[in-house]
Amino acid sequence: MYWILVFIVLLLTGFSGVSRADSEPPGEEAHHTTDWLMSGHLKYRLLYQTYPDNSLFRDLLGSPSTDNNLDLRLKASASRERWDFKADYQFIAVRGDSLPLSNLLPGVSRPLNSVISDGRRWWNLTYSFGNTDSTVFVHRLDRLNTGFTTERSAWRFGRQAISWGNGMVFTPMDVFNPFDPAAVDKEYKTGDDMLYGQYGFDNGNDLQGVAVVRRDPITGRVEQEQSSLAFKYHGFLGMNEYDLLAAEHYGDRIIGLGGNASLGGAVWRGDITWTRTDHDALLSLVTSLSYSWNWGGKNISGLLEYYHNGFGQQHGAYAPVELLRNPDLLRRVERGESFTLARNYLAASATIEMNPLFLLIPTLFVNLDDPSALVQWVAQYDVKQDLVFIAALNIPIGPGGSEYGGIESSIDGRYFSSGPGVFAQLAWYF
Repeated sequence: MYWILVFIVLLLTGFSGVSRADSEPPGEEAHHTTDWLMSGHLKYRLLYQTYPDNSLFRDLLGSPSTDNNLDLRLKASASRERWDFKADYQFIAVRGDSLPLSNLLPGVSRPLNSVISDGRRWWNLTYSFGNTDSTVFVHRLDRLNTGFTTERSAWRFGRQAISWGNGMVFTPMDVFNPFDPAAVDKEYKTGDDMLYGQYGFDNGNDLQGVAVVRRDPITGRVEQEQSSLAFKYHGFLGMNEYDLLAAEHYGDRIIGLGGNASLGGAVWRGDITWTRTDHDALLSLVTSLSYSWNWGGKNISGLLEYYHNGFGQQHGAYAPVELLRNPDLLRRVERGESFTLARNYLAASATIEMNPLFLLIPTLFVNLDDPSALVQWVAQYDVKQDLVFIAALNIPIGPGGSEYGGIESSIDGRYFSSGPGVFAQLAWYF
């Protein structure tokens, strides 16, 4: 693939910038030690979901459904001089009522509680065993990479994760395994198999590059049309920052511009991306304003964010026949890059520090085209050192046929709709 050659040239350029002082003095024997670090976490997660009378999910599952998830992550890292190595092992156990839906309803445009797969990734480091209709056991490597750092550059090869963009809730510039805006636990992104490089300039600006290698999930072959090559330039204008993005992602060309700036005591952030697909040229953008203050002796951080999804459906047209006319959107939903169906959204959120150990985070997601909405209340409590409890209540609002009220199915009068749901998680870190 031609873009691998680009990275080889950049890699050689970065290594050629290492001065003689960076290497061992001639004639002297090096005495170095390797530093090791081991850590991890164990998370138990409960998902309790209700379904209204008009829900197709209710017909298949009854109401309510309960899912139990266990996530063990063991992390190991080693460093020696300019080299380092990282590996994260994951053991995932899922037992849930909603697990079979990913097989029963493969055409659903909204993601269900499915288990992670390496079907598209370069390396297949995910293995499952003992699976039944409602139970899955998975063990995998979510991180496996090695890095080399010089005075000006940093290089890392292997399974890793990156996050780009300035959106706080919606992230059109972050195309590599972005989080669902309504996700409660955003501690770890799923890793991809890539070569990552960063070069720093004297003025503090830097250039980052990523080459992600993927396979066609049907043929199993590594293909350029399934892979990605992206470059992002990060710079400063006084106290403000800006980003320039150029990428080829699954065969689409992407150009992006973003940044953040101080506005009085508030912070403005935003991104604009232009994507050229086989079918169209589409513009997406996100802009937000955040502000922190003290009220009633409590620290509060507020956020208001607007998002325009250029790939989204217009006028609330979510019927199956309408969605099939928008293959660009469906591909992004299927790949886990998009979690919204409409064009225009507004998110409002506040983080309230009730006390140093207890956070309350109310969030409102509004589809401006339906209209419909999702109300989310998150509470986080540090039970004691290394033990954290998180609970969330999700309440969708909207009529049948709207996005949050439940989009239409192919069965008359039945919708892919959900009622109030509860998320609870206890995490132990070691």
